[in-house]
Amino acid sequence: MCRTYNTIGSLTTLKLHLNDNNIYDFKSLKEVIDFQNSYPTFRQQIITTHKELIEQEKNSLLTDLQELDSTIEIQKQQAAQKLISEIDKLKQDLDFSVNNGYTNFFQKLRKNYIQWNCKRKIKNIESNFDLEVTKSFKNLVDIRKVKNERFQFITSQFNVAVEESYKKPLSEIERKKSVIDRLNSFIYGALGEQKVVKTLEALSDEYFLINDFSISLSPAIYNSKEDDYIKSIQIDHILVAPAGVFLIETKNWSEKSLENLSLHSPVHQIKRTSFVLFKLLNNEISNFSLRLKNHHWGDKKISIKNLIVLTNTKPKEEFQYVKILTLNELLGYIKYFKPVFSTTETQRIAEFLIKINNQKTIETR
Repeated sequence: MCRTYNTIGSLTTLKLHLNDNNIYDFKSLKEVIDFQNSYPTFRQQIITTHKELIEQEKNSLLTDLQELDSTIEIQKQQAAQKLISEIDKLKQDLDFSVNNGYTNFFQKLRKNYIQWNCKRKIKNIESNFDLEVTKSFKNLVDIRKVKNERFQFITSQFNVAVEESYKKPLSEIERKKSVIDRLNSFIYGALGEQKVVKTLEALSDEYFLINDFSISLSPAIYNSKEDDYIKSIQIDHILVAPAGVFLIETKNWSEKSLENLSLHSPVHQIKRTSFVLFKLLNNEISNFSLRLKNHHWGDKKISIKNLIVLTNTKPKEEFQYVKILTLNELLGYIKYFKPVFSTTETQRIAEFLIKINNQKTIETR
């Protein structure tokens, strides 16, 4: 199986955009696409779920209200009985004091005080009887009031209650859908790149696939033929093979997209990348680093083949310096070329490219 390095570029960009929008739900491209395709179902599920939740809440409130009514009645009876018991006890104390004969002045004085105090307490309890009973279950009445208001609202305006319930989760799923729809170009790009990666992974482990190769150049490299100062390059895939290096730019375009003048041609991009990589791979420093076996005619050149892979359809035209292939043609084209590098040399070339890709910025002086 082909040795693969790095995540595909469109998928990396897609994840960055999703994270920038605080969307962390999706662990794979498939999950994103499944969400897009199933959005109407997910939306309806949210509405249905919240209808069920409100119905459950209404039933639960009805049960709570019935239980509260029962609890309030019990609390009312217990509080009243407690106050009655207190009055009875005070009356007993009063009767005892009245019937108890005291001869001593201080005892009589104390007796009068006890009688006065018992009568005062009895009068106080009797005058505040209803208030004290009500106070004993006031917190339950407050709870019942809140629950009853909610119950009456749900009963009379069920649909409004449901809408209020699902408003936030529905708004969030609609936001995610809107963000993802704006990222469709990256989704289509990632789909195409995944198809190419899956196809190339069928190659043997003599092949090395580097996805999302991207570097900056300091200073810029000048291409006199194109009058172009190249400050950076990016390519979807680099395949290092025994036959050389294949630059692969993937486009998941429809036939209509091929005719769209607003879409930039990938030919210019891949030519710029090819020019820079040829310079980096075929100079004295890289030759020394790669330690390629010399041919008796001289130093070997690392050939670079430029490929644009279209996953759906391709133009009928041919282009200079670039081969346009469909996905089905890709493996056959790569295997057509005979090996020119040993397994060790192929690995050294791959490691060299992986190293400069990890550096991100390359000094070209």
